[in-house]
Amino acid sequence: MTTKLFDRRAIPPGAIESRWTAPDGHLIRRIDWSEPSKARGSLLFMPGRGDAYEKYLEVLDHWHGQGWRVTAADWRGQAGSGRFGLDEVTGHISEFTEWTADLSAFWREWAEGRKAPLVLVGHSMGGHLALRAVAERGLVPAAAALILSAPMLDVPPEVLPLALKHAFARFMASLGDARRPAWKWSEKPGELPEGRQALLTHHDERYADELWWRHERPELVMATGSWGWVAGALASIRWLNRPGALEAIDLPVYIVATRADRLVGSRAIHQAAKRLPRARTLWFGPEAGHEILRESDAVRQRALAGIDAFLEEVLPT
Repeated sequence: MTTKLFDRRAIPPGAIESRWTAPDGHLIRRIDWSEPSKARGSLLFMPGRGDAYEKYLEVLDHWHGQGWRVTAADWRGQAGSGRFGLDEVTGHISEFTEWTADLSAFWREWAEGRKAPLVLVGHSMGGHLALRAVAERGLVPAAAALILSAPMLDVPPEVLPLALKHAFARFMASLGDARRPAWKWSEKPGELPEGRQALLTHHDERYADELWWRHERPELVMATGSWGWVAGALASIRWLNRPGALEAIDLPVYIVATRADRLVGSRAIHQAAKRLPRARTLWFGPEAGHEILRESDAVRQRALAGIDAFLEEVLPT
């Protein structure tokens, strides 16, 4: 039985939404929780493709309750931070380095004056970009720990070589405007595709929360990615796959993943964890969809307990 102690459809009292100005002037949304009663450090959460921080209010509030100064932000071109596609719902980016540059600049300003430790958390595409920013040595000051939820380290089908998938995506992007949608979103315009929830979470109410926020804040609605996004994603995945890239990341990394994931490659996550010198993993099976932190209570609580215990071990209070 779900015990609803937190209102997932309201910005928590004391949390402040604002805009961060990127170095090129682009405005990006952020949300900051109030100072916890006994602060143990600061935590920055970055969501996945097509995501918005509204979906994660519950888990962010959990970490605030654990004593973390919590912040979350959009990626440029997503949620309430604009669009670069041919329409208002297609997600486009030319190069993933645009996003890691944003993350590095945001991190530098966010970290200024904050007492260590500093923790970076990323889900799905956000996990990929967090890992890449660390691999690029773009986070100054350095993060003390990295938490990855279902990180996008490959895209299905995993049986196809990355180079082949990347070559195909580049070819498709070259056939027309790279900002055009790469796949069909729904048979009915404006509606979510059938079977979408089965990919994400078994929890009906948490899935419905996303739909509620999309209705309340239409600017959050995002559908398919562009061919430019697909090509950029595969190029960035190949960059992380270079020999020595992950082996050089010398900080504690905790990865939460599910073998039932149909949106990102679970085999790639397993291989990456073996290459990261200080990585630990918590694996789920068919009980968990892609959005583990928004899953049924048993899955979600186990994931959060694992993350909390890891942070307490590597960053003791």
